[in-house]
Amino acid sequence: MAACIFCRIIKGEIPSFKLFESDKVFAFLDIQPLSRGHALVIPKYHGAKLTDIPDDHLTEILPVAKKIAQVTGATDFNVLQNNGRIAHQVVDHVHFHMIPKPNEEEGLGIGWPAQATDMDKLKEYYESIKAKM
Repeated sequence: MAACIFCRIIKGEIPSFKLFESDKVFAFLDIQPLSRGHALVIPKYHGAKLTDIPDDHLTEILPVAKKIAQVTGATDFNVLQNNGRIAHQVVDHVHFHMIPKPNEEEGLGIGWPAQATDMDKLKEYYESIKAKM
């Protein structure tokens, strides 16, 4: 945690353009934005992946992301959260991006490689995970 850039931002060791802070959440503007208003909303609890964060440290995340979207005037936007390197996570501290999408050129660009579904296999998978919920 001592080397975590986001933990250092929370502690004030690295300056940020802080938008919001509470006991459990910190939000600030991204210094390498994909568009104007691109912000990060992070739990103060250090954890690399979403599954590492206690539920009570996540309760304010989406309301804060929503408020940032509202105050920036974003009408189209993405809320993005990545877990692990192959899922494009670069900083090992859970963080949510609120990325305004003002036009086709700015903001998040993604592909969506949808695959054909075998409904019998999908039903079998559904039943296996539903039983664990």
